[in-house]
Amino acid sequence: MADMAIRILLIDDDVRLFELLKSYLDQNGFTVTVAPDGRKGLAALEGGTFDAVLLDVMMPGMDGIEVCKRIRAKSNIPIVMLTAKGDETDRVVGLEIGADDYVAKPFSPRELLARLRAVLRRARPDATGERLVAGEIAVDVPGRIVTVAGKPVELTGIEFDVLVALVRRAGRVVARDALLSEAGRSDVTVGERTVDVHVSHLRQKLGDDPRSPRLIKTVRGVGYVLTKEPS
Repeated sequence: MADMAIRILLIDDDVRLFELLKSYLDQNGFTVTVAPDGRKGLAALEGGTFDAVLLDVMMPGMDGIEVCKRIRAKSNIPIVMLTAKGDETDRVVGLEIGADDYVAKPFSPRELLARLRAVLRRARPDATGERLVAGEIAVDVPGRIVTVAGKPVELTGIEFDVLVALVRRAGRVVARDALLSEAGRSDVTVGERTVDVHVSHLRQKLGDDPRSPRLIKTVRGVGYVLTKEPS
């Protein structure tokens, strides 16, 4: 059973940004809806259900600060504010009126993904998916519980996040240099050795034979893939 897509509302008048983020977030378990201005964004929130909002500060008509105030008057939905200015005053005001995080443009999609997942984990851990299953591996994401063939497995925080990233993309290769970013762990210094060590520990704890792994397989020169149905 796959996890349900996380629903994101992007309120921004930048069409190129929407196309970029939609493509990237769609690949990582998110469904993105766009609203080109503040009033349409508020209307979308009234008429739909979303797990988080990406909100641009600089928009024609109603700006992001006012939109954030109106959202917070009715909802505790996680809000990540975006701005081209990177202005300290806007950042402080946004956080003071209830934004959960603030990302200055230009930003990399990976950075935004990591910040978005961190906000979801803090504010609404249930929004990241209730249960992921790939073969004999089952993951209760909110409870941070992992079982293999029904037996519980104890993982560290980063091992759990790496496993979730692999399970979310079971059957697809995750590049070694992207794995920690996919796991929402941009706070960790990424190097090939760092990733290999975490995957090695994961294999040991999952009962995967390092000489002939069934669960997490190495794609030489590329990265790792978690098999959907281990042989």
